[in-house]
Amino acid sequence: MEQHIISDPNIMMGKPVVSGTRITVELILEKLSAGESVEQIIKSHPNLTQQGIQAALNFAAKALKADVVYPVTDSK
Repeated sequence: MEQHIISDPNIMMGKPVVSGTRITVELILEKLSAGESVEQIIKSHPNLTQQGIQAALNFAAKALKADVVYPVTDSK
C-alpha cells in the first residue's frame, strides 16, 4: 500500500499527515530527530508503513527546498 501526504482541515487541523492515518509529518520528523528508528516508529503506530515515513521525509525535503532560508547571524 503506497502512502502519500495529505492535508485536510478536518484532520489534525490541516497539518500534513500520512494518508489513511492521523500521523503528522511533524511527529515523524520529531521522532526521527529524537533518535527513534523507523522500526520503533512503526511499532508505536501500526497503521504507518516504511513508505509512509519515506513520504513524510520526501514531503519535508520538498517543503524546505521551496522555502527561502535566511542565515542566522550572531548579534554580538
